[in-house]
Amino acid sequence: MKLITAIIKPFKLDEVHEALAPLGIQGMTSYDVHGFGRQKGHTELYRGAEYVIDFLLKLKIEVAVSDELLDDAIRVISKAAYTGKIGDGKIFVTPLNEVIRVRTGESGPTAL
Repeated sequence: MKLITAIIKPFKLDEVHEALAPLGIQGMTSYDVHGFGRQKGHTELYRGAEYVIDFLLKLKIEVAVSDELLDDAIRVISKAAYTGKIGDGKIFVTPLNEVIRVRTGESGPTAL
């Protein structure tokens, strides 16, 4: 089992969600986050004063998947989140040692 963590542009959430559904992935968690990478923010003008926005609004999504679905999930997330412009995001994959469904007590891949 793996945990996919992706940082994407906020307006791409629906596309990513819709792309994961046909794979049978039934759960996803999203968070509003702020950060910067190579994009390094941007400057804006407010009431005649210029100021720098260092941390940009992004969306962090987490999806737990079985090992068999990992490559397909990464592929569809990458395709759905792609705009071709700087700041499209990153995908991180980490191993999941255990997953437990609280309601039923199921554990392992069946708890996904």
